Amino acid sequence: MDAAEKRYLELLSHTYPTAADASAQLIQLQARLAAPKPTELYASDVHGEFAAFSHILRNGCGAVRAAVAAALPDLALAEQDAVVTLICYPRRKAAFEQGESAAAAGAADAADAGDAWLATALERLVAVAAHVAAGADRAATLSGLPQDLVPVMELLLAGAAPQRAAALAAAVETGRGVDLLEALAQVIQSQCVSQVHLVGDVYDRGPAPDAIMDELMEHPAVDVQWGNHDVVWMGAALGQRGCIAHVVRNCARYGNLSILEDAYGINLRPLADFALRAYADDPCVAFGLKGSPDLPPAELELNVKIQKAMAILQFKVEAALIDEYPEFGLADRKLLDKIDHDAGTVVVDGVTYELTDRVFPTVDPSDPFALTPDEEAVMESLEQAFTGSQLLQRHMGFFLERGSLYRISNGTLALHACVPLNPDGTLLQTNVFGRVCAGRALYDEMQRYVYAAFDDPDPAMCKRGRDLLWYLWLGPGSPLFAKSKMATFELYLIADKAARKEVKNPFYSLLDDPAVLGRIFADFGMDPATARLICGHVPVKVKDGEDPICADGRVLRIDGGFSAAYQKTTGIAGMTVVSDATGVRLATHQPLESTAAAVERNLDVVSEFRVVQEAAAPLTVAQTDEGRELMALADDLRALLAAYDSGEIQQG
Repeated sequence: MDAAEKRYLELLSHTYPTAADASAQLIQLQARLAAPKPTELYASDVHGEFAAFSHILRNGCGAVRAAVAAALPDLALAEQDAVVTLICYPRRKAAFEQGESAAAAGAADAADAGDAWLATALERLVAVAAHVAAGADRAATLSGLPQDLVPVMELLLAGAAPQRAAALAAAVETGRGVDLLEALAQVIQSQCVSQVHLVGDVYDRGPAPDAIMDELMEHPAVDVQWGNHDVVWMGAALGQRGCIAHVVRNCARYGNLSILEDAYGINLRPLADFALRAYADDPCVAFGLKGSPDLPPAELELNVKIQKAMAILQFKVEAALIDEYPEFGLADRKLLDKIDHDAGTVVVDGVTYELTDRVFPTVDPSDPFALTPDEEAVMESLEQAFTGSQLLQRHMGFFLERGSLYRISNGTLALHACVPLNPDGTLLQTNVFGRVCAGRALYDEMQRYVYAAFDDPDPAMCKRGRDLLWYLWLGPGSPLFAKSKMATFELYLIADKAARKEVKNPFYSLLDDPAVLGRIFADFGMDPATARLICGHVPVKVKDGEDPICADGRVLRIDGGFSAAYQKTTGIAGMTVVSDATGVRLATHQPLESTAAAVERNLDVVSEFRVVQEAAAPLTVAQTDEGRELMALADDLRALLAAYDSGEIQQG
């Protein structure tokens, strides 16, 4: 044994001071290594659709249903459905069922009927929890539960039947039955899905991104690979003007200003007053809302006018950023100065197009990118409102803590959009503030600036980081955007679809090329023979025959239209990937009617599964990244035991 090894083992002996301690830990490690591979769930592009995403998160993309069927095989299917719903929504389901039971029993026996239902429900959830927790690490299984319920849960999972029955009866008697139901549901959900990977885009389009963030923050094991719609909110939270302009405009476009006002407490009154005044007589013909939101006439008009006001502001503040950072290569996105106001036309890429809207009361043709005093006041008020929103800061802090631009886990590379490529399949180089990088180096460099945006002690680095968040949202070299241009101007103001076309990065047309994939995987330090890539960002038109599975299962594209606005494009209501002991499966989902319908009628998301890779034999923890770390520790413990046995290291 050399000096370095002895020093390491001496340090390890502080944790395991006796041979008994080391051997006990080794036994636990070996048992853990033999356990089934934990289930990982991948989802992307949930875009504020809280009800659908939350349901799939709660039911583990079918894993909870499978656990109920295995633990309670003698229950009728309708009763199994009710148990699944109870595990997904324990408090809401309990309130509904106890109310139904009480109503059926009549006033005199209402309390007894509710207690009887609760007792049966608890027995069933104990059976399911014991099934899914068998062989699992007990401390990890119970982590996150209310401390006063941990001893009770240990008894329920390991105690004899008479003890369990007595404990459940006491829980009902003392009014803690529903608390215990919720704790059991938490154990079941956490065991059915051990890790959630959200591959970008919580925000924009849908009505409740804040609720999704709240639920993710309560989940015991979740990581996020930021999407372009996430980083633009991160930038807005830091007061970056280009990001703020997009976020407000987009919320108005989908009739979702309540996200800003009601969820995040962002004061939009100065903006509303300005928009109604500046565009008072403007029909805003090119700025109708997306998705036909059900809004009262006055609110609809306000959203339309705010949308136009923020679009013009966006074009102006973006022009200042484009001038400040010529290395971003976005000069062709400055278009307000290309408008011929008399002719009602605009020149884009050398082609003259007729404008769909010719009313620009705040644009001075002699200085088109200058903000009017009123516009400057609006931007200042929005900066203060975004940076001052405590809930928004907490949510973005969670993104920073649990998020990254990419993640490599168990042989899978998860990233939101793409690895930018040239047409010949080589890695596209992007200039990041003077440093030219590509592939993984590009991701790492950009991620460095994202973190700098929030907490770098150098104000100049903070500013660069904030402005890079804006570039990540829309830049052609951004791995989160992956298109030739963000055609916001053209989508509003030019009817010709040729002008609106956003050309996708060659990444998407080269996914079936093994040489290109091999180059990407090698660049990320992965084994090209076994690696897999999961991404979202571009909706997969399943209804038109597009296949989300590429390169014989080596690439999975999982933007399946969680957002209601995109379900006509995809023909489905979202996709997820399940990776567990049996292999890898792709699930496509149909819409959920509503959470209330799920609770009251035991509805579930209807999903169709495709096997991507089937394991020849059940996979174990030993075949995961965690397993490799545990095996390394097991080898160290064996070395420590040998040192104890030889006397080279003394036991404590």
